[in-house]
Amino acid sequence: MIERIWFGKSCIYLFLLPFSFLYGLISCIRKFCYRVSWLQSWRAPCPVIVVGNLTVGGSGKTPIVIWLVEQLQAKGLRIGVVSRGYGGYSEHYPILLNKNTSTDQAGDEPVLIYQRTHAIVAVAPKRSDAVKAICKNSTVDIIITDDGLQHYALARDMELVLIDGMRRFGNGWWLPAGPMRERTGRLRSVDAVIVNGGQTMIGEIPMRIIGHTIINIKTGERCIANSFKNVVAIAGIGNPANFFSMLRYLGIVIIKSISFTDHYKYNFTILKNLTPENEQLIMTEKDAVKCRIFAQSNWWYLPVSAMIPDDKANELLTKITKLLIENH
Repeated sequence: MIERIWFGKSCIYLFLLPFSFLYGLISCIRKFCYRVSWLQSWRAPCPVIVVGNLTVGGSGKTPIVIWLVEQLQAKGLRIGVVSRGYGGYSEHYPILLNKNTSTDQAGDEPVLIYQRTHAIVAVAPKRSDAVKAICKNSTVDIIITDDGLQHYALARDMELVLIDGMRRFGNGWWLPAGPMRERTGRLRSVDAVIVNGGQTMIGEIPMRIIGHTIINIKTGERCIANSFKNVVAIAGIGNPANFFSMLRYLGIVIIKSISFTDHYKYNFTILKNLTPENEQLIMTEKDAVKCRIFAQSNWWYLPVSAMIPDDKANELLTKITKLLIENH
């Protein structure tokens, strides 16, 4: 229903507009308070890059964070990543992730980023606490924050905004009448706009999410994607339809696709019941990190990566390198 209201042609959003105006008013007042220093932003001792979006839901932030970390690590830089840790709960914050940190503690996205990049990853409801924990325990050159564009309590040196190229901004309204956290005018003040799929506009950086190999969660076996037929596919991400479309594009025959809410907490019984005939079950890597401890031999995941054209990638990385030089 909410998808139809935000991205379809439903007029129900009109009844929610009073709440949207209230949300927008509060958002604007809060931003103004930081701008005139009535509220203070904390500045880290190293450059901070925020990767965020203007809308609620998946736009490809985590893949681009992983891409950035890997690209900068390849240049010999030490990278720290901070996250709010949605979907996780710990009695103590901040958390510095290690190989034993669970998704119940830190959330699925931070664990995924840690496992893919081996970067220093910290989680805390207050992102500045996560940054302080990293700087106290390690020497890093750059901090990347996964989400947090609207978290003005943490000062930033660069802002990258991700856009779902297919859905863009829906009806353009603030929450809850639309999907917007901030209006599109905010794009004029950011350093780069990256568009995941769909059509890009002048000044935007095109990005694609790609994946080829399916990996068994339990054994680590790797198989070519188009060898899978008659599978059950699940996704607990911001936009599950994108994942199912990718599987079909890779030649995977899906007999049933099931969408779960973003950050959904799976258990053995729920997933086992989806494949009563022991069909192959394919999920996202973000889902897989939550299922490793009870995974079955017929459970698989598709790891994906962000791809940006070389010229645009070089421009973006040059900006970041220049930022680092200016802060030394």
